[in-house]
Amino acid sequence: MASRGERIAGAAAGETPPVTTPRGPAREAAERELSDPAYHQNDPGLLRRALDAFWEWLGDLFDRAGSAAPGGTAGLAAAAALAVLAAAALWWRLGAPRRPAPGAAALFADGPRSAADHRTAAEAHAAAARWNEAVQERMRAVVRSLEERALLDPRPGRTADEAAAAAAPALPGHADALRAAARTFDDVTYGGRTADAAAYARLRDLDLALAGTRPRLTGGAG
Repeated sequence: MASRGERIAGAAAGETPPVTTPRGPAREAAERELSDPAYHQNDPGLLRRALDAFWEWLGDLFDRAGSAAPGGTAGLAAAAALAVLAAAALWWRLGAPRRPAPGAAALFADGPRSAADHRTAAEAHAAAARWNEAVQERMRAVVRSLEERALLDPRPGRTADEAAAAAAPALPGHADALRAAARTFDDVTYGGRTADAAAYARLRDLDLALAGTRPRLTGGAG
């Protein structure tokens, strides 16, 4: 330990006395200094920090899942790829999910019209290449014709699917075609699908075929 004389000599020689600032004020001074914007000019923005945090979280999630999955991370990636491919295949095969609007699923929404009226409207739409409208009107012609022949009881609010199911027992040879026609009607009316000339031709052929078909006698029309 330096003697009093040595300390006096050191001060006389110009040595800097030791810093004796308390810890609390020293920390506050450092925080004030580091809050200067000059120290943060190159910091990443809020969006970048959020993205970095998200990718870090996602990486940790995959690491934890990969450690538990057979084959590790590679096995997990393969399973995810297979799931995506399966979903894409189902979407391609089945199309967009159909979402009939509540209260708007009735086949006839504009009052009673004859089958001939619906056929005329369908042909007019087809001539203008308005295939969605042509398909809708031809399906209405099919169902109205069955009602006019007493193969179906007129029923307000009936859907295309209900009409196809009710007519199937009397027209077993056309049951599949009726269900397909109802599905096409629903796809273009509620499912956001677009019809084409071939879809309309199938509806028109079904309408003409039904007109010449002798129904099977059943216990009553649905």
